[in-house]
This record gives sequence, structure tokens and C-alpha cells, in this order.
Amino acid sequence: MSGKKVFFVILALIALVGIVYGSILYSRTDVLAVTTAKAVRQDLDANVSGTGQIKPKTYVNVGATAFGRITHLYVKEGDHVKKGDLLARVESVQPEATVSAQSAAIAASKTDINSYIAAERTAVANVSQAKADLEQKQLDYSRAKQLYNDQLISKQDYDAKVAAFDMSKATLEQRDASVAQAKAQTASARGHMSQAVATQTSNFDALDKTISRAPYDALVTNVPVREGETVVVGIQNAGGSTIMTLADMSVITAEVKVDETDIVNVQMGQSADVTVDALPGKIFKGHVTEVGDQALLRTTGLSTTQSTTGTEEAKDFKVVVTLDQLPGGGSQMPDSLRPGLSCTAKLTTAHKNDALTIPIQALVERDADTEAKFFKNKGKTPPTGDVAPTKAKPLTQGVYILVMDDNRTRVKFVPVSTGVTGTTDIEVIAGLKAGDEIVTGRYKTLRILKSGTAVKRDNSVAAAAPSDDSSS
Repeated sequence: MSGKKVFFVILALIALVGIVYGSILYSRTDVLAVTTAKAVRQDLDANVSGTGQIKPKTYVNVGATAFGRITHLYVKEGDHVKKGDLLARVESVQPEATVSAQSAAIAASKTDINSYIAAERTAVANVSQAKADLEQKQLDYSRAKQLYNDQLISKQDYDAKVAAFDMSKATLEQRDASVAQAKAQTASARGHMSQAVATQTSNFDALDKTISRAPYDALVTNVPVREGETVVVGIQNAGGSTIMTLADMSVITAEVKVDETDIVNVQMGQSADVTVDALPGKIFKGHVTEVGDQALLRTTGLSTTQSTTGTEEAKDFKVVVTLDQLPGGGSQMPDSLRPGLSCTAKLTTAHKNDALTIPIQALVERDADTEAKFFKNKGKTPPTGDVAPTKAKPLTQGVYILVMDDNRTRVKFVPVSTGVTGTTDIEVIAGLKAGDEIVTGRYKTLRILKSGTAVKRDNSVAAAAPSDDSSS
């Protein structure tokens, strides 16, 4: 065979290969590229997020309890204090003078009581003396009476003995009255003493109010005053001066706001992971301890019952998460965890073990009857007499699964029932089984996809899908 013939044979073979390859490409022009995933079994958590700030469960504003000038501030913002520690002192010249004066009055009252007790003892001794004298006079009277009856003494002597006896009885009665009087004076002095002591207790209370002490172990979070400033006590509806704010950091909470659409899934006791913006990489474990009943307007933070405007706007609900476990399992709250730090709480509202799950983006809503007709017609629009009625029908939730039909990979719409919704996956209760391959994207493809359409897998585009979806 000559070289020219060989050349023509090779040229013919190349042309044949080109025709075959072109026909293959032409036959695949109607094949859509889709990203896919399989239904798998895994543990699934449903989460709700909220943002807010770190707050101590217990905090107190230490206010002024006495009017005057601040003479000493013993702590500064950021200090840790123990229960009973001195915090501040207000000038106390007048209360101290009042206490000193009352102490002198109490000392004088004690002296008076001792004097009255001595007088009481003297009166008792006088009574004893009067009793002895009365006994003597009674004996003299008895003898004189016997002698007078025997006419051995004169009437004058007898009358003298009778008068002496009567005088002794009167003296005894007088001495008894003196004892009662002395006891009454002692009791009165004791009463005045008790009154003075009670007044001194009030004076000590007034003096103690010039000193502020820590009510419990706490962190000083705010000191809005300085030494030399004058503070006042609150009266009626007027607030008094705040000297400082103390926070009990032994129990810390995260107070966050949860969107009104998610609050129905939040319940007491649910677990939560709290992250603090200022402490990246650290996760604090906690649980829900309070779920607000009042909706809060997102723009003002006021509850709907406090708002006077009728404007409809987005609302949140307050949720309080108490921190239980620190990063690494420690029990001591770090000093870097301060009140007011911004935080995010991820609440676990539901948990399923070994749930059959699929990516959320795979879900679509379609008319199941129309999809069945599309699949029967290989993805083409059914004949006029076989199309779905124009009357609106309820759409069915489902996914597109990959099936083999006429040696080609096609999609088929399958209705599904769903359960717990996770961050990226959702539980399938019915309609699928583990291992079923479903179409997950792209979004533009899912939006126009019909049952029976021939497809090919192209999961290399999955990484680009989020940016494409957001631009759609």
C-alpha cells in the first residue's frame, strides 16, 4: 500500500472517531449536571442560637445609707472582695459624737442604778431594825399589861408601854414603804437604762451606716464615685447615690435574646454551649434556667406591654443560660470572664440518635401528580391532555432521588416526611432509606428540575454552590 493510501485511511479513521465522539456529545446535551449526597444515619441535634451578654446571677448596687462626704474608698473597679470587707466610709463626726454622748448617759444611768440599789439595801436594813424594835416593844407591852392587870404598875406606865408599841408598828410600816419606794426607784432607773441602751443601738446603727461592707464574696464591677464627693440617701421614688456595684461571680449566666420564631422550641433545662467574643476558642457548658414570657422589641429592647406604638417589627425573647462547666472541666470562673462581655449561646432544643438524615437544601416542594407525569414522559412536558389541572393544588415536600431508567441516570421526585431539623441536616421519618442518593444542588438546577430528567453526577461543583446560591 502506497503512502498516499495510508494517509487517506488514517484520515478516514480520524473522521470516523470524530463523528462517533460528536454523536456521543450530542446525545448528552440534554443531561444536567447535579450535585448529590446519600441519606445516612447519624446523631442529629436541633439548635437555636441567641446573642447577648455575660451577667452574674446575683449582683447588687451598694447605695449610700447615710448623707455625707466620702472620706475613704477602700476598693477599686476589678477588685475581688470577701463578705464583710470594708468598701467605703462616709464622714461620721456627728454619729460618733452622738454615740459618745449616749455612752456617757448610759454610764450615769449605771451609777444611778447602783445608788438606788444601795438605798434599797439601806431601807431593807432599816426594816430589819424596825422589826427587832417592834419585837422588843411587844414584849414590854405584854409585861406591862400583865403588871397593870395585877395593879403592880400605874396607869401612866402602862400607857407609855402601849404608845411605844404602837410607835414601833408605825415605824415598821414606814420602813416597809421605804423599801418599796427604793425598789420602785431602782426599777425606774433600770427602765431609763434600757431606754438609753436602745437609743444607743439606734446611734450605733446610724454610725454603722456611714460604713459600707461587702454583703458577699464578689467582684467590684463599677465605682462611679470618688473620695470627697457627697452622697445622699434615696427617699420615696427618688433614687439615692450608688457607691459601687458588686457581682457574685460564683454563678454566672448568659442573658441572650432568641428570635420569636425559635422561642417555641426553647424549654427549661435544655443544654447550651456559650461562646464569648473576647475569649475565642473557649466553650462554656450551661443549661437554660429562665425563658422570658414577654416579647421584646428588637429596636428598643422594651417589652410589647411597655411600648406605646403600634408598629409591627421583629421581636425577641429573653433566655437566661446558667454556666455549669468551664472549658477543660474546671470549677473556678476565670478572671477574664467579666460581666457585660458579648456572647452567643447555642441551645440544643432536640436530639435524635441514629437518625436518617439528608442535607436541608435537598428539600423541594412540588405537585406530586405532575412530577409523576413528568417522570413518565422522561422529563418532557406531558401531552396537553395529560398535564396537571390549572387549579392550585397543595404542594408536597420531597426530594429528587437518582434512579436508572433506559440505561440512563434520571431523577425521580419522592415525597418525604421530616422530623428534627439540625444546622445543615434534617431527619427523614418516611420516604427514604439509608444509602438512597439524592440531588442536593445546585440551587438553580433544583429550582427548574423535573422528574424524569437525565442527569449526571458532578460533585466537583459542590464547593462553589454556596456562593452561587447566595447570588441567586
